[in-house]
Amino acid sequence: MSRFDYVIVGAGSAGCVLANRLSADPATEVLLIEAGGEDTDPRIAMPRGFGELLGDPAMAWHYPTRPFGPTEQVEHWVRGRTLGGSSSVNGMLYNRGHRADHDALATAGNPGWSWDDMLPVFRSIEDNSLGGSPVRGADGPLQISTVESGDPLLEDVITAGTELGWQRVQDLNETDEERIGYAMATIRDGRRCSAADAFLHPVRGRPNLSIALHTEIDRVVLEDGRAVGVRGRQGERAVEHAAGQEVILSAGAIATPRILQLSGIGDHDALAAAGVRPQVESPHVGARMREHRVFMLQVRLREELGYNHLLSSPEGQQEAMQEYQCTGGGPMGAPSFDIVGFFRTHPELDRPDAQLQIAPYSIQPLAAGGSMQIESDPGLIAIGYQLRPESTGSIHITSGDPHAPLDIDPGYFSTAHDRTTSAAVFRGLRRLLATEPLAQRIEHETVPGPGVRTEQEIIEAGLVEGGSGYHASGTAGMGPRDDDVVDARLRVRGVSGLRVADASVLPVPVSGNLNGPVAALAWRAADLITGGD
Repeated sequence: MSRFDYVIVGAGSAGCVLANRLSADPATEVLLIEAGGEDTDPRIAMPRGFGELLGDPAMAWHYPTRPFGPTEQVEHWVRGRTLGGSSSVNGMLYNRGHRADHDALATAGNPGWSWDDMLPVFRSIEDNSLGGSPVRGADGPLQISTVESGDPLLEDVITAGTELGWQRVQDLNETDEERIGYAMATIRDGRRCSAADAFLHPVRGRPNLSIALHTEIDRVVLEDGRAVGVRGRQGERAVEHAAGQEVILSAGAIATPRILQLSGIGDHDALAAAGVRPQVESPHVGARMREHRVFMLQVRLREELGYNHLLSSPEGQQEAMQEYQCTGGGPMGAPSFDIVGFFRTHPELDRPDAQLQIAPYSIQPLAAGGSMQIESDPGLIAIGYQLRPESTGSIHITSGDPHAPLDIDPGYFSTAHDRTTSAAVFRGLRRLLATEPLAQRIEHETVPGPGVRTEQEIIEAGLVEGGSGYHASGTAGMGPRDDDVVDARLRVRGVSGLRVADASVLPVPVSGNLNGPVAALAWRAADLITGGD
């Protein structure tokens, strides 16, 4: 059995940061464990390669949910399975959340997590192509960039947004007001910058940093109320690694509660029902989960605009690849969505409660867990979601067998507020697409179709034809109460020597995409772990 000071489970957006920061002390032995392999697949570096990566079971986990919605469909929640985790397969959009999101976390009894605490952290991790300013960093390891302009179709999208009163901005993280602009993304010079690229690979040569690949951790080893290591499998071989200081779970909002529950940490009744001996009562492990439900709207364009003509055929894909190889640009060098916007669903709100993302392509219906396929006729895709849902779902083990499937209840739309707000988000997308000069580019709506009008019809369309945001959080939520899973220093209650540092500790999702906030969370966690705070 190998021994280390710190054992980090999960080499994603959080785990790579922690490995970097904790191994900076040469006297500290650090082990980083990843269930996947090396991040050498060429599709990772190429931004638009994400569409294939998400459907490849060798590169991504596909977690099936419970059946839900009017058609009782099963959705597959996708997470990265390689160094860099989901940051190696995601759409690369970089948002930090609103000031009020972070302040609310501190106000709820979690000191040290306010916006004034976190802004310096974001500035420390960022290398923004726009340069440094009081609200962004330019000397950090995580490379992020945007563009100044795009093709006429995208310019018309932004102009339509300004006609609705939204501010056109170059840096979408510079303000929390209603705004629209080209996406800020973890891309530089046509290449993805994953958490592994930014934080792990530059320090892999440190002799005190070890990395275990193709290693699935099943449980934390507990002795006399303390986490002393982890146990799992590397291929067919059982492995165990001891931690002299701490075990840190950074496996994400799906896998972290799974490991906790398999270790006997969770709701006693639920654990017993799954055949696991309860060791630590923590009733909210896997519970109180929140996830963004994404609504999709697609339209047919009047002219041969956008990317469909290139990306829908082998010949066009070859042309796009040649452009990318020569210049690093074109459709293959762009993030998942070219344009991002934040808006209010009602004018009396004090800040935006909706996010939209738009790209000049349209997709065929997605098969569960499959790769994204582009339509041949010209189209545009717009997605939108309510930023701060109230509805909660859950993730629970079904057996003590680590191979057994999880019970994932998305919990979408269990409150009237979420249904009404999400319908308003969808109508906001339609309002944007009906605004000139964009409206003249559009022939008709194809998905879900103009016949979908009422709130109930919109919600049902969102359940059937929409998707998850891949932004699940809260399954090991932070808080001051005795029944909160972790405290403000991310220590698991009821167990010494065990922390969680990933999206599962966020009791409410931030207003936007999670990759940036999770990296910042882990950077902050390293200070809490080493006593630098």
